[in-house]
Amino acid sequence: MKRSEINHLMRDAVEFTKELNFLLPPFAYWTIADWKTKGSEASEIVDNALGWDVTDFGLGDFHKTGLLMFTIRNGKFGDRSPRAKPYCEKLLIVEEGQVTPCHHHRSKIEDIINRGGGILQVEVVRSLADDGKAADQFEVSLDGVRRTVKPNTVIDIHSGESITLTQEHYHKFWGKPGHGKVLVGEVSSVNDDYVDNVFFEKVARFSAIEEDEPPLYLLYDDYKKYVSFK
Repeated sequence: MKRSEINHLMRDAVEFTKELNFLLPPFAYWTIADWKTKGSEASEIVDNALGWDVTDFGLGDFHKTGLLMFTIRNGKFGDRSPRAKPYCEKLLIVEEGQVTPCHHHRSKIEDIINRGGGILQVEVVRSLADDGKAADQFEVSLDGVRRTVKPNTVIDIHSGESITLTQEHYHKFWGKPGHGKVLVGEVSSVNDDYVDNVFFEKVARFSAIEEDEPPLYLLYDDYKKYVSFK
């Protein structure tokens, strides 16, 4: 992806969240110059991968296969310290027909919540121990109500509704065409996108970036390049 495209998507995301009265935390707007004024007091943001995440999954067409996310809070895998956070919260913006590819997680369990905008469509199928897909029926929980579904069932998640996805749920999702883009919330156990995603088909979780202009705001994958605490 080009950095200019990522910057444009971030600007649009900020406007969309404001339209739906969901405000991002202050560090969402820190520039590279702002980061240079920060010390170790901001290390949790870097260590726990908080902040922006924009990916086209290495397929080169963000609006067809892609996702914009912002990690608001998160813990860290393996952290057993007294103040360790065992939870994560993300914001996702999903466009009409924009697919997040089929995947499940080794560790994370999550609630995916439609916070407003359009209709989120989620396709689910049970995963097997060898990461294949099961052919039998299985249960999902929709706002605390169990429902038995067939493999590859597509479930519409309307504003205010949610679905719980466990480690055994392969899932992919997109915004229902004709209903606008969707502001999606994710509440989960600790998240680590570097190690915890199992994609059914081969994709790249993080995009290669062509630096055609400076970053508007840093992606959390940028921290290792741009952030150094003295």
